[in-house]
Amino acid sequence: MTTTVRFAPSPTGFIHIGNSRTALFNWLYAKKRGGRFILRFDDTDLARSKREFADQIEADLAWLGIAPDRIERQSARFDAYDAAAEKLKQAGLLYACYETPEELERRRRIRLQRRLPPVYGREALKLSEAEKAQFEAEERKPHWRFLLPNFESDPAETRRTEIQWNDIVRGDETVDLASLSDPVLIREDGTYLYTLPSVVDDIDMGVTDVIRGDDHITNTGAQIALFRALGVEPPAFGHHNLLTTSTGEGLSKRTGALSIKSLCEDGIEPMAVASLATLIGTSEAVSAVPGMDDLTAGFDITRSSRSAAKFDPAELLVLNRALLRDMPFEAAKERLVALGVSGERAEPFWLAIRGNIEKLSDAKDWWSIVTAGPRRPVDFSDDDREFVRTAFELLPSEPWDHGTWKVWTEVVKAQTGRKGKALFAPLRLALTGVPSGPELADLLPLLGREGTLARRP
Repeated sequence: MTTTVRFAPSPTGFIHIGNSRTALFNWLYAKKRGGRFILRFDDTDLARSKREFADQIEADLAWLGIAPDRIERQSARFDAYDAAAEKLKQAGLLYACYETPEELERRRRIRLQRRLPPVYGREALKLSEAEKAQFEAEERKPHWRFLLPNFESDPAETRRTEIQWNDIVRGDETVDLASLSDPVLIREDGTYLYTLPSVVDDIDMGVTDVIRGDDHITNTGAQIALFRALGVEPPAFGHHNLLTTSTGEGLSKRTGALSIKSLCEDGIEPMAVASLATLIGTSEAVSAVPGMDDLTAGFDITRSSRSAAKFDPAELLVLNRALLRDMPFEAAKERLVALGVSGERAEPFWLAIRGNIEKLSDAKDWWSIVTAGPRRPVDFSDDDREFVRTAFELLPSEPWDHGTWKVWTEVVKAQTGRKGKALFAPLRLALTGVPSGPELADLLPLLGREGTLARRP
């Protein structure tokens, strides 16, 4: 059977780096097994789901290097969910409940006061037809709950009922259905919550492995029961640890925290995001992986830790610098052209500056320095100004190459007696206008003798 996974975001906001972790885990898991990846939009909430968010999610995945084999939208599959709901109703496994949220909360508090688990007591199963008719006359709309198989004959007398599975990530897992409330599958307004559409789609689309965050572990127990109630054995399940901020806060699509869109717009390389999202919180060291093929080759889903993975966004810049430092010119060429970096100097320029930038867009500033000179006049001391002027008079004749810088500075050293920082710092400021940057041995041939002399203070 072909391994088939799915990533099922709700298009109610921009996906963030935590969401991308789930997408990447599914993608890498499938690709390592020659499998298929389904992008399935959980857009049954028609009021909050927006097409622009769905389009952006597709763009974000493409930017990361994820190309879905199939794209589905739950909003187009209501007939399938209606049929499944009717099947459950006919089997007596989906029942109408008329409690208001306030009534449910009151009952929950009473159970807690009695030191009982705060689960739904199935009071709706005891309603007579007359009582149901009375609620209907009052225009109360029911919500519908799935009757968990956690009892022998009387639903009011639950017993420990273990759902067990061998988790792809975590190993053996157990959920006691007696510790859960019967999950609501259909709201009062007739719309579906996530659970039923998810299970129906996994069945219809042949999903073999469900990989998601470990905040879904408890849900998995109820979902396995729902698969079986619909007459199908469940797929394999795997639950990876979640990403949090360095202070332990969860990420949210609604706040746009660390959204993939914002990271892309900020100039972060896609493989910096993919490397961090995949490797952090695992037994693997976090490093800048150059491409998705390399990330796939080293991917092992079982290396995910059980505890949440905290990270600092600054780590992305560390990975970004590493990726740019090793990026070949051909990989950067088109983006450099878009920044105005072109011509015969473009490749040696890139090789000279790539180890000194955080983002590829920083190349534009260095190109301006190389082609037009420092951004603003340098305020030299009298001694340094006189030293630099003397040094410029000692410039060697062309042609220039990587060795010209050493030849020049050796002559300047012998002539002026300066050495170390006193020698090199003023020359760097004169040539670039900034106190640090790429090796001047690499920059000097790009400037040329005429371009260098133009920078004489």
